[in-house]
Amino acid sequence: MFRVGIGYDVHQFAAGRKMILGGVHIPHDRGLSGHSDADVLIHAIADSLLGALGLPDIGHFYPNTDPQWKDVASTVFLQDIAKKVAKSGREIANVDSSVVAEEPKILPHLPEMKKAIALALDISPDQVGIKATTNETMGFVGRREGIAAWATACLVPAQ
Repeated sequence: MFRVGIGYDVHQFAAGRKMILGGVHIPHDRGLSGHSDADVLIHAIADSLLGALGLPDIGHFYPNTDPQWKDVASTVFLQDIAKKVAKSGREIANVDSSVVAEEPKILPHLPEMKKAIALALDISPDQVGIKATTNETMGFVGRREGIAAWATACLVPAQ
């Protein structure tokens, strides 16, 4: 049986933090606010995978009240979730995602982001889709207050 999940995450910009998206440091004057590295893209992908497994969201497994997750790289979450997928008798067919941001420019970093996500999930980069768009200056994203990300994941029976 195929299993599909959807994930969504959003983080506000924060001064004094590194911008980490898709497991990659992107030079920018601000990062994202959060307990871990606040990688909004990886958090959305994590939730899509957990949803496909019928499990609770990322905050259930890696709560922002637990000091062990303070400033941790979100790729650690993906590595752990990949193990949950394997234990379920399934494998990741693909993940697809969209990052919604007015800034920074994401396109130049997409190949490296795909590689980092694929490595964390132990899949091929061609199984990772990442698209980038703006919010056409509307809403909190358009006002450059933060970044949002959507993701879907498809799981199939392990071969």
